Amino acid sequence: MNYYSLNHKAPNTTFEDAVVKGLAPDKGLYFPETITPLPASFFENIDHLSYNDIAFEALQQFVSPDIPKDVLKTIIAETLSFEFPVVKLNDNISTLELFHGPTMAFKDVGARFMARCLGYFNKDNTNQVTVLVATSGDTGGAVANGFLGVKGVNVVILYPSGKVSDIQEKQLTTLGQNIKALEVDGVFDDCQDMVKRAFLDDTLTSKMQLTSANSINVARWLPQLLYFMFAYKQLHKSHKDIVFSVPSGNFGNVCAGMMAQQLGLPIKHFIASNNQNNVVTNYLKTEQYSPKQSVQTISNAMDVGNPSNFIRIQEIYKNNFGTLKENLSSFSFTDEDTKVALKELYNTYNYVADPHGAVGYLGCKAYLKKNPKSHCVFLETAHPTKFLDVVEDVIKDKQALPPQIEAVMDKTKVATKISDYAGLKSFLLG
Repeated sequence: MNYYSLNHKAPNTTFEDAVVKGLAPDKGLYFPETITPLPASFFENIDHLSYNDIAFEALQQFVSPDIPKDVLKTIIAETLSFEFPVVKLNDNISTLELFHGPTMAFKDVGARFMARCLGYFNKDNTNQVTVLVATSGDTGGAVANGFLGVKGVNVVILYPSGKVSDIQEKQLTTLGQNIKALEVDGVFDDCQDMVKRAFLDDTLTSKMQLTSANSINVARWLPQLLYFMFAYKQLHKSHKDIVFSVPSGNFGNVCAGMMAQQLGLPIKHFIASNNQNNVVTNYLKTEQYSPKQSVQTISNAMDVGNPSNFIRIQEIYKNNFGTLKENLSSFSFTDEDTKVALKELYNTYNYVADPHGAVGYLGCKAYLKKNPKSHCVFLETAHPTKFLDVVEDVIKDKQALPPQIEAVMDKTKVATKISDYAGLKSFLLG
């Protein structure tokens, strides 16, 4: 499989090169040259396949020939070492829990998969690779955990000061070893802009190999298509019109679901559930794509004012606005809406959600008003105890900490404070 830049000003390249570089030389996101649908029999017999078998068949075309089949099977086995249960709330709504991994966030799969790919590519290489990543919450912890101790890889994580939860901050600032954290005086978009600027800086790129572990990297993004296949495996016998409501920030997850659909997965529709950072919701209403400064919300991992992966979604649908609208709806909700949803989920279904999952639940309810025969699955993207202050205040019930969270609570935060790009550059060169 070769990959091309969505800026169309760089040569096509291999999966390995796309992973190691992160961005194309023209600073475009990489996209696979072809997408070959899986045979219909694959989905008809998906009940009889393990998660590892599903993952191997779905991902093989995207990594071949750079990763041999036996190596891919090992990477998958090490990546998918936890469960992905679907919990039914009522006849029309279920939730897919994606928080059973080591950092209790959906990004564990992509981070673990990419770390193992990069480790394989770097096994005989004496050069160091610096993974530069911006996080609005869960990405940082997942990347830190996934890359911890990987040979020849240094990780630098930028996060906005005071705008991630205490537990999220602990997960990305306490591991040490090859993981470094930079606390940025700003918002997530500032962190993301600094990372993009670093890739454009010849002074840096002439001295070090930079790559990204945000969902702009194909190895972080593509494995997320598996979530939708895993949910389908559990639901398709009892529900035909399956719709996914995806809490959306940088839009990598919903875009990955659309890739699963391109592979033949029978998904009826997608919902991008936004908080007040509603660039895409507005775009689907007006056909005017207008990025803006992000605003802080209680669903902080979605506080993105210029979602990087939306260009990939436009590519999937050949930049046809009408086709995109047939496949994607989007709704935007306030913090107050989110708190009402958290309370409703707890009181009505005895289900404790996190703020991001609550936004996904609201997306389901909004869509079902006009499509009552669908079965809507919202993605529960992080464990609720990662947002204890919000969740406990709303549901008025004390929550026990799972072992993954308890393990970081007493560790000491280590982070370097920076306020601008000059601070990042100085840190990297130092």
